[in-house]
Amino acid sequence: ESFDMIVLPGGLLGAERLDADPRIHGLLQRMADEDCYTAAICAAPKVLLNAGLLDQRRATAYPGIIDPKDAGSATLSDESVVVDGKVVTSRGPGTAMDFALALIEQLLGAAKRQEVESPLVRP
Repeated sequence: ESFDMIVLPGGLLGAERLDADPRIHGLLQRMADEDCYTAAICAAPKVLLNAGLLDQRRATAYPGIIDPKDAGSATLSDESVVVDGKVVTSRGPGTAMDFALALIEQLLGAAKRQEVESPLVRP
């Protein structure tokens, strides 16, 4: 099947299970090869890292999930959401709204993000 984006959910145990499944790594690599979006929040950016999708990219993740010495050529950030090309990462539950809005913006543009965000009355 064809998708515009795949988003990996957070949570340590779920991310560990995703990371242990070679089918997930294959799917992520196929998505990247097809120039599609890949996204992950909380502990799941480590899955992107281990699948090779964070090479030469900026990314963020839940604090302590990715040891800087294991990051390879990835540049780790403490920003809530990092968009680098077609890879979107976010830190955790507290950044979920920002993450969701960033995903909307990537897929549908800034105007659609504003349309969705405006009635939320965010600070």
